[in-house]
Amino acid sequence: MKTQEDDLLVYDEDDAVKFILNFLPEDAKKSINDSKIEYVLDVVYEFYDENGLIEEDSTEEASIDEEEMFKYILKVSKKDKMELTEEEVQLILEGEFEYGKSIGIYREEE
Repeated sequence: MKTQEDDLLVYDEDDAVKFILNFLPEDAKKSINDSKIEYVLDVVYEFYDENGLIEEDSTEEASIDEEEMFKYILKVSKKDKMELTEEEVQLILEGEFEYGKSIGIYREEE
């Protein structure tokens, strides 16, 4: 029998990429494409994994140091020779946060 918890936390990367592309301001859409978004989402997942923030069978909330994650993404993208500006990373992260809020996996801190 399916429970309400089974329906929670349905994160679809394809939907996230589409959502973020629609979230971006028009001028940012000239330099940010789906490949850049997918890259940033992969690095975010890597950050969560390395910091023990991903527990497949847990619905427990985790607190994420956004500044630490931002710096991590910039460092990894530079190492990988990805051409991402700080502004592009920030916009992608804002869009990802809005997507997460829209599906109920993030909420504003009080």
